[in-house]
Amino acid sequence: MNTSRFLATLFATVVAVGALAQAPQRTPTPNDTLKSPKVLDDKRVMIQIYAPKASEVTVGGDFLSGGKPISLTKNDVGVWSATTSPLRPDYYSYTLMVDGVRTMDPKNPVIKQGISSLENIMLVPGAETAFEDIKAVPHGEVREVWYSSKALNMMRRMHVYTPPGYEKGTTKYPVFYLLHGAGDDDSGWNTIGRAGFIIDNLLAAGQAKPMIVVMPNGSMPLPPSSGMNAQAMNTIRSMFANDFLNDVMPHVEKTYRTLPNRENRALAGLSMGGFQTLDVSLTRPELFNYVGVFSSGFFGASIDEAETKYAKALNDPSFNKNKKLFWIGIGKDDFVMDANKKTLALLDKHQIKYQYKETSGGHTWINWRQYLNEYVPLLFK
Repeated sequence: MNTSRFLATLFATVVAVGALAQAPQRTPTPNDTLKSPKVLDDKRVMIQIYAPKASEVTVGGDFLSGGKPISLTKNDVGVWSATTSPLRPDYYSYTLMVDGVRTMDPKNPVIKQGISSLENIMLVPGAETAFEDIKAVPHGEVREVWYSSKALNMMRRMHVYTPPGYEKGTTKYPVFYLLHGAGDDDSGWNTIGRAGFIIDNLLAAGQAKPMIVVMPNGSMPLPPSSGMNAQAMNTIRSMFANDFLNDVMPHVEKTYRTLPNRENRALAGLSMGGFQTLDVSLTRPELFNYVGVFSSGFFGASIDEAETKYAKALNDPSFNKNKKLFWIGIGKDDFVMDANKKTLALLDKHQIKYQYKETSGGHTWINWRQYLNEYVPLLFK
């Protein structure tokens, strides 16, 4: 090393040491070693947050099965904590409230994104989660795909799953369009929904056919003041159908190696996405041979107009012949059970054949992941 370079290095070192010596020393806090969530041996989960100046902290989530949020207790060093009752192994979402402000768990980087909110995700491991876990099996790819929606006059995003080996092959695949619920966006099925991993595991076990899975954004760009009244539901239904039929499907069939006929198309959705599924499949029954409705039905006033709006499909004697699968699932404690029963009554009245499954639980991803795991093996047989 020459003299000038040595002196420059020495000077830089002296400056750095001096700066460190003058920098204020940070006082360690309990937050430095805090862990949250912490799964205990008996499957209880401890959720913690360091908030020494807070006066009230609660936590809510789908692990409560619709119950009231749990209050956290503050210790003498400013750490708030609460421990759940033992939980069945699964993936759960939760959110903290600190002095009335919705707050993410700062110690948990795993999140679910919605159209206007975030939630943390936690895993309680166990044999029950095997169908949705990340395993050492061939994995497909999930892409964020942007397309120009002429129907909505804006750029829109969808998530698209392609099966293992898609990039290296020339095979054409059937397509499964999978819709999320209200409040979520196209990332929902890919995060808390675990769709990619569920399908990877089914393919690896030989329980499903390779397929492309398209997860579009079903949340429409409405003004925040719209609310979810009858008018808003009708607007959403129309906007979604236009975007889905005229932009999403054409983009997918142009971009990916698909089998573009009804025998190789499936459609399913949860909650709002189930409502959208019913609307599209009854308006354009020639497009899909496989239909799935999870925790849904015709909501509110939409059931009153359904018999007229979908009269052509409901009264078509060939409807059942052209549907290889019409699958409906819901939890017995789901708050949309009334809409579900009215929808089933309408289908029964018109002798529309369907498979029906009623499970335990309510309006949660805990059920919807299970439904997806049961629905996918039935497709494209």
